Amino acid sequence: MSFYDRIKDAKKILYLDLGFLGDTIHQIPALNCIREAFPHAEIHAMVGEHIMSIMKVVPWLDEVIGYPRFPKGPPWYKDISRVLNLRKEGYDVIINLNGSDRSSLLTWAIGAPARLGRIPPKIPAFWKYCFTDTVFVPRETMPIYKQSWQCLKEVGFPGEKPEFNITIPQAVLETIDELLDHQKDFIHISPFTTQDFRELPISLLADFINKINHTYPDLKLVLSCAPNDREFSKFNTLLQGLNVKPWKTFPGTLNMVQLAALISKASLHIGGDTGSIHIAFMVSTPTLSWFRHEYVHGVQWLPDGPKHCALLGKVSPAGLTGITVEDLMDSFIPIHIQR
Repeated sequence: MSFYDRIKDAKKILYLDLGFLGDTIHQIPALNCIREAFPHAEIHAMVGEHIMSIMKVVPWLDEVIGYPRFPKGPPWYKDISRVLNLRKEGYDVIINLNGSDRSSLLTWAIGAPARLGRIPPKIPAFWKYCFTDTVFVPRETMPIYKQSWQCLKEVGFPGEKPEFNITIPQAVLETIDELLDHQKDFIHISPFTTQDFRELPISLLADFINKINHTYPDLKLVLSCAPNDREFSKFNTLLQGLNVKPWKTFPGTLNMVQLAALISKASLHIGGDTGSIHIAFMVSTPTLSWFRHEYVHGVQWLPDGPKHCALLGKVSPAGLTGITVEDLMDSFIPIHIQR
């Protein structure tokens, strides 16, 4: 009998994932699979506290629980009261496809009659005691969202294909409409990531944006960045290198759900290996992105499908190398024409 067949009567399910923004976004299709299989069950999700707000786009979850994952998880003894409170919830099932040591120990400590875990690449001695059932799906062979969904398929869950099934709150969409003067047909650019070596050099970014403006002078460009001093500084430097002022700029002024609404209205999202590229994929906006060639797990994070194009560069202290303005334009023009 499959894991799914054995838990069909479950009334309360916890899905546990303590990843960062991209990780959590890629769990949504698996969560949707669980919801469709258990339309009447109470489903909770535990995610990183710092990215809880993005889960507002999945209103079919009954509760989202935050865990203080960033910038560093708490010492084990600070989890005791959290675990005791979660044990009172009386979960019938815990599903944890993350595999990290901390999330596995939390799964064991919170407890449930059925606990499903995905077998990690390296199995600690304690790991087998954390779960009642395990599943194996190869890593590095497909995008993360497909991996997590496939884990559920392997243990008997129904479903034809992985789907995000998100809904951006109407009030947020209306706010973004006002910020955009109710205009459409624009391109969103998220120029920075969390680390210099994952980014294109600012001078190259400026040349690329200037080339877009020169080639398509009527095209509306919207630029945004994260709300921190590092990106503020780089954002200002980038703006100084542009020949034409962007149509709209949002220097750290949007929250995660507002950013999702903005990107959902864009005809194209351009950016690097950071949370916004996964938001764009989630809301089905075409993307042009750049990733590290040395990033051996890149296939797991690259947006897949015909609407997405990714360039690979080599890491250097000054940013990614091996990507030129010509490369960027050669990728941009076909996407722009087809949009």
